[in-house]
Amino acid sequence: MQTDARYWFPAKRYGWGWGLPVTWQGWLVLVGFVALVAGGAYVFPPRKELAVYLIYVAALSFVLVGVCWFTGEPPHWRWGED
Repeated sequence: MQTDARYWFPAKRYGWGWGLPVTWQGWLVLVGFVALVAGGAYVFPPRKELAVYLIYVAALSFVLVGVCWFTGEPPHWRWGED
């Protein structure tokens, strides 16, 4: 699957959305997302503050999707064709 070098996140081959990053900037965003989600479990312990933690993860996910939307290939449903 050939991707344009300007995209941080290529489109998935099947379905809708993006795959793993292809640039260092994309990997930095993904690693930062995972680190913030893991760190949030210490700041907002899910056993004590589940609602706050879920809101925190939802907000981070919203930001990640936004970054993918603006820096990734345009999303649309794909059936495996190139």
